[in-house]
Amino acid sequence: MTHSAETVLAEAHGIQDDLVRLRHRLHQEPEIGLQLPRTQEKVLEALDGLPYEITLGRDTTSVTAVLRGQGAYSSADKPVVLLRGDMDALPVQEQTGVGYTSTIDGAMHACGHDLHTSMLAGAATLLAERRAQLAGDVVLMFQPGEEGFDGAGVMIREGVLEVAGRLPDAAYGLHVMSALESNGRLATRPGTLMSASDGLSVTVHGAGGHGSAPHLAKDPITAAAEMVTALQVMITRQFNMFDPVVVTVGVLRAGTKRNVIPESAMFEATVRTFSEANREKLQHVIPRLLAGIAAVHGVEVTVDYSTEYPLTVTDDDETVRAESVIADLFGSERYSRMAQPLSGSEDFSRILAAVPGSFVFLSAATPGSDPLKSAFNHSPYATFDDNVLGDGAALYTQLALARIAELAAVVS
Repeated sequence: MTHSAETVLAEAHGIQDDLVRLRHRLHQEPEIGLQLPRTQEKVLEALDGLPYEITLGRDTTSVTAVLRGQGAYSSADKPVVLLRGDMDALPVQEQTGVGYTSTIDGAMHACGHDLHTSMLAGAATLLAERRAQLAGDVVLMFQPGEEGFDGAGVMIREGVLEVAGRLPDAAYGLHVMSALESNGRLATRPGTLMSASDGLSVTVHGAGGHGSAPHLAKDPITAAAEMVTALQVMITRQFNMFDPVVVTVGVLRAGTKRNVIPESAMFEATVRTFSEANREKLQHVIPRLLAGIAAVHGVEVTVDYSTEYPLTVTDDDETVRAESVIADLFGSERYSRMAQPLSGSEDFSRILAAVPGSFVFLSAATPGSDPLKSAFNHSPYATFDDNVLGDGAALYTQLALARIAELAAVVS
């Protein structure tokens, strides 16, 4: 471990109590979507007095903070590194029973974004203390609306990538997990890290009638049921099993009474892909399949296929750099390179599509628990260990320091 990394880690652990207090305050007042006024207020309080240039979002309650480093650099351009922490919660009723449980009915920080926000706020302090020697600028991206609202896309449109005066040289994000890996373990991989995410909404239009005489009606329910099953069969017959596709129907609605054939039936699905080729192919084959089934049943179908988050693809070189920083801070024994991508999705993918960077997972599973049996992110029972907050703040900080130092040393 280098002296620099050792010092950063020690100082991050030194502000651990402050980070815990902030995290608990955020957890008790979770907010959903793009408008997070109470969360924004807490972030601004954490940044108060620090030498950051603050920009607030216009269409969302984002906070962008730029630290102008005052150190000398020999590169052609002053280095810029972006660090992102998402801030929004989920429409989940908390069932954890922790002492700082959500006080907002129907809302919970079930994905750990309260930890991300607190870690990034901690990094803001650690980086500000090094401003005089910092040979570049750091952009802190406190982002609302990651959970299905494309907050990253909104912030990009509002200029987060240009706020320092030019595009960042590198961008990094972190994400905690409440399960899968033992507490304190870190992981990422170069290349495709997470799937693309798209949405499918289908309405089958039939003709209502009496349940005792289905031949006199056009039953949309049986057609919709066949469509749900056919989607799974289609995946196994039209897509390579080594380039996976996931289609999960999470909503299925029809009817009001058991002996009434309704006029319509609808279902919604999430679609996950790991290659652009499969993503494009699905946009054609799904409507074709559903139209064919509708025709056989003599009903009509409306298919709304919406593209959402793109593939999360990390830069090979930036991921190797992140791995080196992790080894310096925590030792290589706490890190493992992922063998395969995750089928979750991230709007940080939009940042990585514009700027080379990486994204690191940090396990905040309960110490001593079986991570394979623990409640996973998005569960009302998901819990996250406060003890990783200092590690996360240190990792954010050291990723920026190390990359800027490397960029600043490049002779123009």
